Amino acid sequence: MKTVKSPFKFKGGVHPDYNKELARESAIERMATPAELVVSMSQHLGAPAKCIVKAGDFVRRGQLIGEKNGFISVCVRASADGQVKAVEKRLGPAGGMADAVILDTTAALPEDLPPVEPLKPLDWKNATREELLKRVEEAGICGMGGAGFPSAVKLNPPPGKRCEYLILNGAECEPYLTADFRVMLERADRIRTGVEIMRKILGMPAVRIAIEANKPEAIAAMEKAFADIEGNVEIVVLPVLYPQGSEKHQIYATVGRVVPEPPALPIDVGCVVENVGTVAAIADAVEKGEPLLERVTTVSGDAVANPKNVLAPSGTKYSDLLAFCGGTKEDAAKVISGGTMMGFAVSSLDIGTTKTTSGLLFLTRKKVFQYSSQACINCGRCLRACPMNLNPAEISKAVESDDIKTAEDAHVMTCIECGACSFGCPAYRTITQYCRRAKNSIRARMAAERAAAQAAKAANP
Repeated sequence: MKTVKSPFKFKGGVHPDYNKELARESAIERMATPAELVVSMSQHLGAPAKCIVKAGDFVRRGQLIGEKNGFISVCVRASADGQVKAVEKRLGPAGGMADAVILDTTAALPEDLPPVEPLKPLDWKNATREELLKRVEEAGICGMGGAGFPSAVKLNPPPGKRCEYLILNGAECEPYLTADFRVMLERADRIRTGVEIMRKILGMPAVRIAIEANKPEAIAAMEKAFADIEGNVEIVVLPVLYPQGSEKHQIYATVGRVVPEPPALPIDVGCVVENVGTVAAIADAVEKGEPLLERVTTVSGDAVANPKNVLAPSGTKYSDLLAFCGGTKEDAAKVISGGTMMGFAVSSLDIGTTKTTSGLLFLTRKKVFQYSSQACINCGRCLRACPMNLNPAEISKAVESDDIKTAEDAHVMTCIECGACSFGCPAYRTITQYCRRAKNSIRARMAAERAAAQAAKAANP
């Protein structure tokens, strides 16, 4: 194993204020289970899980409450003992509504309630590839760093595709967030075991551990944990540049390969990328039989009394996370789920955490301000900032005029919504939001076209 500097630098990118010092030195703290959990059936990319419990049911921690509901889907398990108060639509961190199980964790369980059959620990060295894949799936594991892609699908490339590089994403380039940093410091041994398991599943690919240069302690922890590992393994130190955590840009920064435009995926260039927290969760699921029921979330911002990295059950309400950190010391002007670049402003603290909730930020008026979006001045800053080589100005102006076709022709579907264009715009144009609007419109049109084609096929078999 060796440590090297990244030999590749992608085009574009920006340097926001990172503000990681607020929670950087805060060791992971486990939070007691709150009185009520809001466990969403949509904690991942793809089809929401199918809820299989109803109001009044008693459930045990680890019990299956949502079945996988399609190829791109993930099962959901109860993150605590309790009684189901309701199953209802609840607001998610990105603004969408999804079915959620409202769990009263203070309810006394009936004495005759049967126990949940636990996931048995596996000896990964002797387990088959199929057994390991099944475990990842039944543990409900998905990517914990972003979109939440089902890990069992990612670790099972389609016929004709082979993983040559397993890349561990430890960049954590979003401002304020330090959850992955603390996981690398405090759970390096679990990450090492997770890598060994994933290598076996993927056929022993080379391994690249990507960490930004502003995390020397994490680099040292990984060097120690992987010191005696066999095979082609390197820690790649990335320059500090947002969005280094982007899957496609990390592939380029570590192995110099370029993922083509959608629908191409990393596996098309021989790569699989997983977040370091996901890798540790895979180790726990296999060796300890622990499904993914909790995660580390950074609660930070200049309004928070005691910024922390909190290990909390899935479904923990934002209000309970804030209370665990001592509440606010100043009034928060904005609350963001995630980081300041790709996160979403939220209007309620009744939202429950999910498997992908990496951060919760409370910012005062000193850190945010209201503005009016103005006309594009054609300065070109968004073009220089865009890491996807797009023309964000052209796309935003097209969407502003409801010309979605022009935006589509300008490759808006390639946009990764990193926010670099909006960050650098002197006219304060909401370019990223325009891109999201166009992509949602295009996806809706494509879904309607598929439905119409299926209906026509059914009518004329």
